[in-house]
Amino acid sequence: MADRVYPAAKPAAPNGTAAPAPAAAAAANGGANQTFPANKAQLYNAARPTYRPLPPPRRKHRRSCCCCCCLFITFFIITIVLLAAIAGAIFWVLYRPQRPSFSVSTLQVSQFNLTSTKLASKFNLTVFARNPNKKISFFYDPINISFNSNDVDIGDGSLPALMHDRKNTTMLKTVVSSSGENLDGSAISNLKSKLKNKNSLPLEIKLDTKVKVKVGSLKTKKVGIRVKCSGIKITVPSGKTPTKATTSNVKCKVDLRIKIWKWTF
Repeated sequence: MADRVYPAAKPAAPNGTAAPAPAAAAAANGGANQTFPANKAQLYNAARPTYRPLPPPRRKHRRSCCCCCCLFITFFIITIVLLAAIAGAIFWVLYRPQRPSFSVSTLQVSQFNLTSTKLASKFNLTVFARNPNKKISFFYDPINISFNSNDVDIGDGSLPALMHDRKNTTMLKTVVSSSGENLDGSAISNLKSKLKNKNSLPLEIKLDTKVKVKVGSLKTKKVGIRVKCSGIKITVPSGKTPTKATTSNVKCKVDLRIKIWKWTF
């Protein structure tokens, strides 16, 4: 029986010599380890950033407290505004408040002497004050009156304090005058130019006072008001006979004057 031939465990070299062992080959290459090309998994892992765990989230107690405070303040302000609106609507329905009205009935010019430095004037003024309210009364402090023509003060006067009852019209009379007060040159020239061109002067009347309002048995604090009447024209008398001013188109406007520190609005 023929013997079987088995291949050698180590292949022979091309020249017929035996192939060197792996350890001998590594030693022949200077002892360096043999390297192999990286596969796809190794390349993907090398490109990924190093994983670092996130720190635990901080507690937001301070921020939540601030939000709660803001919401509470906003809700409080809205509630106050709504209550004030409701109270104002109820007050309006019950009392129907209206502003008092003023009108200039007559205005006479008794004297108007203008020199190069001084002015002497005298006016007789009649004013009607009307209270249209059925359940509201007004208490006026003394009223200060000033006459102005082109921003020049040509007379001052006053009216006594009065109580203006409900649904009442009161006639007020007074004398407004200027007793030889000195005026600057620009004011004198301004008045003289107006008198020379039209022989008349535009006039504005201002009444300043403080008023207290009474609603039923309740009285409010004093509030400043200003009554401004414009559209008046006066003619200077040539002799001793007084002249009447034109008051047919006079409009009087009542405005509140609120003082905040040093400013009055």
